Amino acid sequence: MDKKQSIQYWLESAEDDWKVANHLFEKGDYPYSLFFGHLTIEKILKAIYVDRYNETPPYTHRLVYLTEKIPLNLTEGQIELFETITDFNMEARYPDEKFSFKRKCTKDFTQKYLTRITKGYSQK
Repeated sequence: MDKKQSIQYWLESAEDDWKVANHLFEKGDYPYSLFFGHLTIEKILKAIYVDRYNETPPYTHRLVYLTEKIPLNLTEGQIELFETITDFNMEARYPDEKFSFKRKCTKDFTQKYLTRITKGYSQK
C-alpha cells in the first residue's frame, strides 16, 4: 500500500467509525458510542502520521502519545480532552471499569463528548 492509499485507508476507516458512533448514540448505547468516537480520532491522527512520515503509525490507542509523535502543538485543554477520550477506549473495553463507565455515560455526558469529538473530526 502506498502513502496515499494508507492515508485513505485511515480516513475511510475513521469515517466508518464515526457513523457507528452516531448510530450507537441514536440507539442509546452511549459507552460504545464514545468508544467509536475515540477510534475516529485515533485513526485521523494515524492518517496524519502516515502523511508526515510515510510509515506505519505506532501501535497504540493513546491519543496524546500519537500527537507527540506527529508532533502536534496542543493546548493544555486539548491534551486533557485527548486523555479523557483515550479513557473511553479503555473503560469501554475492560469489564472491571466498564460498569462504572457505563453509569457515567448518560445521554448528556455522551452528547457533550461527541460534540467535542465532532470538532476534531471535522478538522481532519
